[in-house]
Amino acid sequence: MVVKTSNDYADGMTAFSFRLDDASPVDKNVQLHTQIQEAVKNGTLAAGTKLPTVRALATELGVAPYTIARVYRQLEDLGVLETHGRNGTIVSTFGDDSQQQAQLAARAYADRIRALGVSADEALSLVKSALHS
Repeated sequence: MVVKTSNDYADGMTAFSFRLDDASPVDKNVQLHTQIQEAVKNGTLAAGTKLPTVRALATELGVAPYTIARVYRQLEDLGVLETHGRNGTIVSTFGDDSQQQAQLAARAYADRIRALGVSADEALSLVKSALHS
């Protein structure tokens, strides 16, 4: 069995690897589509997370760029991803307006905390304190 894995894709504090199993009867585009959708659903890929470029991910996984582009386009049609041209593809926000704004605020907070070099545990402690004050 040959399993092709991308480099651990780290956006912030979460690492995520894309995997394709050449021995699987499931098409590669379906494998990737399912992985991304599940990672978004379970929170591994949070709203605002920037995904690898089509070309970079295709090279890492050894597939045609069209395969990656098709998956990204399908997930964009479902509202899971947003493509911003040369600025890349990101995980979409979801839910009502207040939930979407909260997701964007959480992403901005995580980016700022990371830039400050604060640990995840300390950042969560700070948020809990702020919410309870």
